[in-house]
Amino acid sequence: MNTAVCRLLGIEFPLLAFSHCRDVVAAVTNAGGFGVLGAAAFSPEQLDRELTWIDEHTDGRPYGADVLVPLKVSGEGMSRADIAAMVPDEQRRFVASVLADHDVQAPEAGVGAAAAGLGSASGNEDLLDVAFTHPIRLIANALGPPPPSMLERARAAGVPVAALVGARQHAERQLAAGVDILVAQGSEAGGHCGEVSTMVLVPEVVDAAAAMADGKDPVPVLAAGGIVDGRQMAAALALGASGVWTGSVWLTTEEAETAPATKAKMIAASSRDTVRSTSRTGKPSRQLRSAWTDAWSAPGAPATLPMPLQSVLSEPALRKVDQLAASGHAGATELATYWIGQGVGLLDAVKPARRVVAEFMEAMASSLERIDAITRS
Repeated sequence: MNTAVCRLLGIEFPLLAFSHCRDVVAAVTNAGGFGVLGAAAFSPEQLDRELTWIDEHTDGRPYGADVLVPLKVSGEGMSRADIAAMVPDEQRRFVASVLADHDVQAPEAGVGAAAAGLGSASGNEDLLDVAFTHPIRLIANALGPPPPSMLERARAAGVPVAALVGARQHAERQLAAGVDILVAQGSEAGGHCGEVSTMVLVPEVVDAAAAMADGKDPVPVLAAGGIVDGRQMAAALALGASGVWTGSVWLTTEEAETAPATKAKMIAASSRDTVRSTSRTGKPSRQLRSAWTDAWSAPGAPATLPMPLQSVLSEPALRKVDQLAASGHAGATELATYWIGQGVGLLDAVKPARRVVAEFMEAMASSLERIDAITRS
């Protein structure tokens, strides 16, 4: 294929795979796609180890990294202990009661690894330091416009910058900031997402990119949100996208880091078994519906906290839930959840990531052939 994203990233098949698991990133890249490592939960030392491993297992093939560098979050510039101290007792007691209702003892109070990096926008500059010492071919920022320092460093390194958007207005702000790729992520997506569906959002963002091109080639757009197979990829290309950004489909692969009990719940789930909830991070994010998400939306539940305070509550608790669920603990299994999009209803088996890439290629080719046959009939 020869889309704008293919040319920009030096790839032949514009299937981008976001994953927190280095094995998935390497497998997708080696199979002809483009793996993107979600790096927000890593310390700089951990990130260096993960990227070094990917370097050693991809033989120079291109891959990218996703580093959250928010412009502003609650707790900016504060220590981990100070951030933890900001969590109200009411929410701590609520978490303890939800866990106790399912025969799970609350973990000791602290700052979860996934939450710690969000406490300081400047602190995540350390992750950029590490990322740019490796041969990454893309850097992505998933929460709001990337700060000017991130764009400047990427330009100096010759690395394109991608940004996720959930509305046309977001896309226009990102274009004005100077990003190189827009990821139009619809409400069907797992993780943080907006309210506009993928089918509506993608052409809106494609039109915004064209309107702001100023005589140059428009910034390419990747479609995201509920996309788990090649039929949907063909539809995205028809809408004007230059490729797709995927995440949920990799959570049920053999290589994925997903907790076993949660992976089993995903395979059994329908597209209606997800919920857009603030219960994990404090911002709306789509995840597998469970006793945890239900508890936070029940009458009388306390308000969720702003990012990163909600993660301070949720991450230690949900890590313990995952550990207990893996041993067959019934209450923990009911609580277990993870970010997943509505495309989960199309995921019905655990497969190697390489096979998923191959199935994307086959289904997309078949879809394009079917469309071609219709137009010629």
